[in-house]
Amino acid sequence: MGKKKWLTDDAKWGYLLVAPTIIGLLVLNVYPFLQTLVLSFSTTHPFGFYEITGVDNYVQMFSNKEFWKATWNSIYFCILTVPLGIFLSLLTAVLLNAKVAGKTAFRAIYFLPMVVAPAAIAMVWKWIFNAEYGIINQIIGTKINWLTNPALVLPACAVVAIWSAVGYDAVLLLSGIQNISKSYYEAASLDGATKVQQFFQITLPMVSPTLFVVLIMRLMSSIKVYDLIYMMVDTSNPAITSAQSLMYLFYRESFVAGNRGYASAIVIWTVALIGVVTIFQFWGQKKWVNYEV
Repeated sequence: MGKKKWLTDDAKWGYLLVAPTIIGLLVLNVYPFLQTLVLSFSTTHPFGFYEITGVDNYVQMFSNKEFWKATWNSIYFCILTVPLGIFLSLLTAVLLNAKVAGKTAFRAIYFLPMVVAPAAIAMVWKWIFNAEYGIINQIIGTKINWLTNPALVLPACAVVAIWSAVGYDAVLLLSGIQNISKSYYEAASLDGATKVQQFFQITLPMVSPTLFVVLIMRLMSSIKVYDLIYMMVDTSNPAITSAQSLMYLFYRESFVAGNRGYASAIVIWTVALIGVVTIFQFWGQKKWVNYEV
């Protein structure tokens, strides 16, 4: 009896088909992360040279008040955007699932911010929040420095972030809602359940797996926010310290100051923060996510 083949022909084809994805992950994700990890323990020099210096970057980072302020700004941004954004996305998905005329057009309108360039979105909202002639101040009849007041600049950016993400999250939640069997609602109606009761007893539990995915995505996106704040808040803005996120601080230290070792330590801290939040979410999902459909 001959030796058994190490791999069958089907297995070889399977590995061949997934090879581009695996290679892409290794080259574009794993290798850069490992390189960033090494640089976080190094002092960088021009022309790509660096030397290992131990935990100096982390000691400097954890003793820097600006770093802790950026960490709080990132967490505060999550608090401002995630709960309200998830609520509005779920509400929008439920309304778009209702039997109303032109709901296809409404879906396209709500999704439109996701296909608009972030720079264009930031430019429009900077005009809206303008203290002198912005439409918000014109409506309320007063002058509020939305983007230069340290107490208001991050909430103002959060409004733009929620507005930009609601449509995309709503489409994801809508797909989850539409996968719920109508027989559940028919049985609930026969039992005399109201629309509100059907939402809390049927829709919310059944859509919870999709809601969980959206929650994870939105938390990750909010913690590593950069582009929105970069375009909404100028470097000369007196409120820049109150709006500066971890990724904004990374950009400044890496591409402006040229301190790539310290910037890499900020990235590792951000990855660790996202990891802790994600682990907590996966631990908590057992209490509210229902996978029995």
